[in-house]
Amino acid sequence: MLPILIALHLLAALVWVGGMIFAHVMLRPVLADMEGPVRLAVFRGVFARFFPAVWLAILVLLATGYAMVFGFQGGFAGTGWHVHAMQATGLVMMALFGHLYFAPWRRFRLALADGAPDRAAAALKQIRLIVTVNLVLGVVTVVLGSAGRYWI
Repeated sequence: MLPILIALHLLAALVWVGGMIFAHVMLRPVLADMEGPVRLAVFRGVFARFFPAVWLAILVLLATGYAMVFGFQGGFAGTGWHVHAMQATGLVMMALFGHLYFAPWRRFRLALADGAPDRAAAALKQIRLIVTVNLVLGVVTVVLGSAGRYWI
């Protein structure tokens, strides 16, 4: 069972962090050269598909992470510092994503529905900032989870 939990945990992290890398490093620079309405429409379509995948990844990360900690490590007392750090950074990422989803993403969709591209662009700027922070945290979290046990 442990190998399955580890694999699911890694796949969920890959979806979330990999999706942020794609959106921030590959997609955003390409869309920067496009007209505003087209750029906003593409981001709306991409995020409408990506954000449900992030919610699923969060559920899988929480379920598999806690299953591994409590099912195989005897609770957090049986884990290394890196697991505590990974949980902390992961929970911060989840809180930031929750804010992103329920505040700027909501404002972005409403602004597009109202035909207010300036408001949509302002909300997109907030989304980009949160994704940037979460991307950095995500890379740190992946490094902690994969290599943290070999430090200290």
